[in-house]
Amino acid sequence: MCLAPKSNSIRLALYLIGAVFLAGCRFSDSARPPSTPVTLIEHTVDVAGIKRSYLLYVPEKIKINTPVPVVLVFHGGGGRPDNMPRITGFTDRAEAEGFVVVYPRGTSRLDFIPMYTWNGGLCCGFSQQEAVDDVGFIRALLDDLESVVSVDPRRIYATGLSNGAILSYRLACELADRIAAVGPVAGTQNIAECHPSRPVSVIHFHGTADPNEPYEGGRGSGPSGVSFAPVKDTIGFWVQADGCPETAVREETGPVLREIYGPCRGGSAVELNTIAGGGHSWPGGERWAPYAEEPTRAVDATALMWAFFQAHPKP
Repeated sequence: MCLAPKSNSIRLALYLIGAVFLAGCRFSDSARPPSTPVTLIEHTVDVAGIKRSYLLYVPEKIKINTPVPVVLVFHGGGGRPDNMPRITGFTDRAEAEGFVVVYPRGTSRLDFIPMYTWNGGLCCGFSQQEAVDDVGFIRALLDDLESVVSVDPRRIYATGLSNGAILSYRLACELADRIAAVGPVAGTQNIAECHPSRPVSVIHFHGTADPNEPYEGGRGSGPSGVSFAPVKDTIGFWVQADGCPETAVREETGPVLREIYGPCRGGSAVELNTIAGGGHSWPGGERWAPYAEEPTRAVDATALMWAFFQAHPKP
């Protein structure tokens, strides 16, 4: 989910090609030159007769028979998986820390117009409208991944930007048997019902001036028409679901307010990082498009997220 040009002609064109319904995303960075490192390998899986794909990075230092952590990184609505290494820096982090990183690809109405989205429940775009089984895709992806590397089943994590963050929350709700923790960025939980089978740790990043997915909830500046859940409601749900203390430990550094709820049930935790004046971006990363808000340098979401993931495997 990104911001799109405000030109009526462009919006009309997007509507005619079926992309105007991209939730939260005004225009994708898909026109930018791909930044995929040569070490990213594409894999495909079959999900109910539909071919789905993901990009995989396995650091050279990983030993074949040693179980390793896995981080799933989901692009935003209208985005592409090959841009996420640039935006987040997760490939570099994986190389330094020794874990596997996966960049899945969403679905698009037209193959030749790569406006990929995720079905996060009540959002977003083509994937949600067509009830695409993205939860089934990720389950199949994880099964396929086990044939490639030795996966540590206690250390499988998911994160994403915007629409990708929304999918991360859906996975926490419906794939809690596989996912240990999630790290949504600039996207809240938008699903009618959530009944996780076990506690799932959550670390969330959100700017108070996000125009696409407003911090206080409601419709954003994108053309989707989706009313997004407030950040506090999403965090409140997981504080209760994980059996956390109602009062958070608060740490404020510059524009970043860090609220930590824990310890919670099963060793889980919930953490909210609020960036005062922050926009629709990946803190500490790169802009997803030239016209997007500049990410804050006050916090490195990828570094903080990985430290949180390491501390919160499945019990």
